[in-house]
Amino acid sequence: MSDNQSSSLKSAADAVTGAAQSAYGSVTGNTEHQVKGDAHKDAAAAEKEASNTIGKIGPYSISSSGGVSSDDPRRTEGSYNQTAGSAKETLGGLVGNEGLKQAGQKQNQEGKEQEAEGQLRDAGSGLKDRVQGTLGGIGAGITGDREAQLKHQQQHDDGKTQLRSAQADIQRQADAAAENK
Repeated sequence: MSDNQSSSLKSAADAVTGAAQSAYGSVTGNTEHQVKGDAHKDAAAAEKEASNTIGKIGPYSISSSGGVSSDDPRRTEGSYNQTAGSAKETLGGLVGNEGLKQAGQKQNQEGKEQEAEGQLRDAGSGLKDRVQGTLGGIGAGITGDREAQLKHQQQHDDGKTQLRSAQADIQRQADAAAENK
């Protein structure tokens, strides 16, 4: 990852630095330090947001760091089954066909389970790639192998994108469930 790319760890360190500088300015009455600290915290928040930003087109995701990932097929299949199941359930309810309604409920539930399994697999795989990419990059940095460093950085970035994509979908579902309560 180059210095101009977003980083969750860097943003966390910058937030701590900004908070400390702001607190120092507040305690000493030095408004210049307080303002600079607050600006540092704001920049860290923007950095964190950029670090978590992904774009998604169908089952493909890309992050601000250039990582690319493809969703586990269970996520797409699960989403399809939820939609088809909901349609059957609604149609069964409208026409008074209890069998169709129950079949739709079952398909919807199975779709939710499929999608959740795919999300967990993507989150686990993404985390694994982030860790392996980080450790591999450290090893390559120690040996001075720039090509291997870049390869491991791409592995890290792709893993981060895959993990963030799964996290974003899980959060979206949690928010929708909270709204429906």
